[in-house]
Amino acid sequence: MDARIEQVVTSGTLALDDTEYDVENNTYLVGDDDEVIVIDPAHDAEAILKEVGDREVMAVLLTDGNEHRLGVVLEVAAAGEEDEENWAPIALHRADRLLWRDYFGRLAKEEDDEDDAKALRSLEPDIWLEDGGVFEIADAQLEIVQTPGHTPGSVCVISEQLGLLFSGDTLHRGRPGSIGGVYEDLRKQLNSIGALLTPLPKDLRVLPAQGEETTVGEEDARWETWGSLANESDDD
Repeated sequence: MDARIEQVVTSGTLALDDTEYDVENNTYLVGDDDEVIVIDPAHDAEAILKEVGDREVMAVLLTDGNEHRLGVVLEVAAAGEEDEENWAPIALHRADRLLWRDYFGRLAKEEDDEDDAKALRSLEPDIWLEDGGVFEIADAQLEIVQTPGHTPGSVCVISEQLGLLFSGDTLHRGRPGSIGGVYEDLRKQLNSIGALLTPLPKDLRVLPAQGEETTVGEEDARWETWGSLANESDDD
């Protein structure tokens, strides 16, 4: 198999509900010597593109629409190309469209040039991700699985050929994914995690958007214990 995985770790801040959190994120490159798909760019486009090198970026997949991803997605999709027609397509689930529009709408308000502001307001992802959708890169397939909860449009990405689950911020090692311990809809997120893990091979590697990798078996064994987190969330 020619396809390989590379990881780039970047750090920065993410604002949620007027609170800023320090976040360290994993971006993954899936591809070969000629082309790659970038999964979850965050914070530092330059560092990600340095790892991409001379390879062609075929697509940029976002597992959610939070702003630490949106802040670099255009630069990563452009990959140094000035002509927008040569940019890689950006893919996001439609249920996170509001997050997308809020972010680029705020950028538009900061623009002095009305044409640039209009372009930002009209900007949309090139591909709306759907449950069961498949991307191909090198000799590997990447299947999209919708996992709402962390955000309405959160997804995970499974590659049976590579033996990998890219879990985004839906699932981190040892816990449901969060930003600074904050959960948007933890009960929905836990239901998504349970439905995701149950049918998968227990030895499948899990590569999250934050922290160290784990396996489906390790997290499936922990899943029921996380119900107490949902109860605590209800009490807040």
